Amino acid sequence: MSASKQAAAGDAHNDTSPAAPGTLPVRDGEDPWTQQEAAEVRTELEEEIARLRDELRASEVDLAGLMRDYGGGAGDDSADTGGKVLEREQELTLTHNSQMLLAQCERALERLANGSYGRCENCDQPIGKLRLQAFPRATLCVTCKQKQERR
Repeated sequence: MSASKQAAAGDAHNDTSPAAPGTLPVRDGEDPWTQQEAAEVRTELEEEIARLRDELRASEVDLAGLMRDYGGGAGDDSADTGGKVLEREQELTLTHNSQMLLAQCERALERLANGSYGRCENCDQPIGKLRLQAFPRATLCVTCKQKQERR
């Protein structure tokens, strides 16, 4: 392969545009992905990433305030202290959940870019177009996900 073809191949591997129609795997009986459908999934993931990043920025501000106010100051009774602890723990849980969703969305975009999107990470079979359109972050087919949840 010539140097220019190798460079072009390398550029294509780093490309983050939606996969060409028909290159994303589908289950038996499903229509192939169209360019528009692949672009819609990409757009949905990108919008979700932007929303989650905004949400995380707001959570950081809220958490900083909760940590600052958590001094267990003089005059606070146990109910006040308990309420502050509960509020802080709830905010930490919500922040953690948002971080996990963000990581899943970013991973889905990476899989779309590197050509592994749409394949089950466990059995390497197609996840299914309809499942991915409903849940674009999916990394497991329904069968493998059910097995995972039974454990």
